[in-house]
Amino acid sequence: MLEPVRFSTYHGGAREEGLLDFSASLNHYPPEWLDEMFERARGISNRYPYYAGLEEGLGELLGEPLTVTAGITEALYLLGILTLRGRKVVIPRHTYGEYERVARIFGAEVIKGPNEPEKLAELVERNSVVFFCNPNNPDGRFYRVRELRPLLDAVEDRKALLVLDEAFIDFVEKPESPEGENVVKLRTFTKSYGLPGIRVGYVLGFKEAFGSVRMPWGIGSTGVAFLEFLLKDGFEHLRKTMPLIWREKERIERELGVKSDANFFIKNVGNAGVTVERLKERGILVRNCESFGLPEFVRFSVRRSEENDKLIEAFRELEVEF
Repeated sequence: MLEPVRFSTYHGGAREEGLLDFSASLNHYPPEWLDEMFERARGISNRYPYYAGLEEGLGELLGEPLTVTAGITEALYLLGILTLRGRKVVIPRHTYGEYERVARIFGAEVIKGPNEPEKLAELVERNSVVFFCNPNNPDGRFYRVRELRPLLDAVEDRKALLVLDEAFIDFVEKPESPEGENVVKLRTFTKSYGLPGIRVGYVLGFKEAFGSVRMPWGIGSTGVAFLEFLLKDGFEHLRKTMPLIWREKERIERELGVKSDANFFIKNVGNAGVTVERLKERGILVRNCESFGLPEFVRFSVRRSEENDKLIEAFRELEVEF
């Protein structure tokens, strides 16, 4: 009979009411057209959601063909169907746990390595698959194309596949992204538009392959409505809100002595479990990084100015206590 897969990963986000949630790394400035979008979703929820035209429009907006998926998560499972079974999969340490979970579900052999492109390149084998998160989750480090070059060359030379998770690239100032026949890029709108419940992402590369195994009607009526409004918006919402996030990010860096290229940070607090509970007592939720293999660290995101004030003050109070 059917047996469960004995491997799991833990995802962030509030599971308790009444807490100011810094655990989920989102854009906390909602689009002005949000209410209209939900009204549109309600109006089309009585029909099957087809979105080929919207997918084509998004590709034109971005300047290259793509495959719309139900967030990056669906894309990872489509990769499992297409290429992971029986392969050697290289995954950095201290990164998003879903890569390993999907690899093991599809029977891949997992090889762990350092989260540094040059050292990770040494582990690339012929026909292997490499996962790399850029900016990385949980530390927010972003690698420029020149820094990725050793890994890109290794993947090309050994006929391997690089899966580049760019979920947080919209939060990077002056981002850049590599091109290559052996590169698949995964992106999502759930972070940059602050809508994790609306499962809309996309894949750049291998459009025909991903389209052949994608779930039908995968993003639902709300996802379709989101794409409609996104195409009208033309990323204007991101142009308005990202500078606000960058300004607050720089302030948190100064106040708390942390550094990141994305909209979230990790901080060494000695004992993450204890710190999470102490912050909860102050009405604040941060992410315990123990599931990333970093039990001394917590992760927290950038929110609005007045909310960030509360986080900064809470950390200062804890430093006095400890």
